Amino acid sequence: MLCQTVKVGIECTFMTKNGCTFTDGSCRAIIEGCIGCNKVVEYPTGQYCKVYADPASRWVVGKCAVASHVSRDIKESTQKINPLKASKRASKGGKSGGASKGSGGKKK
Repeated sequence: MLCQTVKVGIECTFMTKNGCTFTDGSCRAIIEGCIGCNKVVEYPTGQYCKVYADPASRWVVGKCAVASHVSRDIKESTQKINPLKASKRASKGGKSGGASKGSGGKKK
């Protein structure tokens, strides 16, 4: 249905015949963390997020998942190598030697 509260005329999933069913009866305005995002829309009643009715809840745990203005730091994890195991593998001739993964190493 079309919103009749803050985003007048916009399709809204919370709007019913009885009014807005979102908490407190209307969407919440953006917070400081949302400024600069391309998902923020200006309405006569203020600035609101196109995606979430309560943008502040998206920033509680960390960065908002759909924030277009925030860069995500992707950390490449480097696996630590045990020097003792590495020397044993090298003496066997690399990764090709030894039992295959999942065989359990038991012989019948």
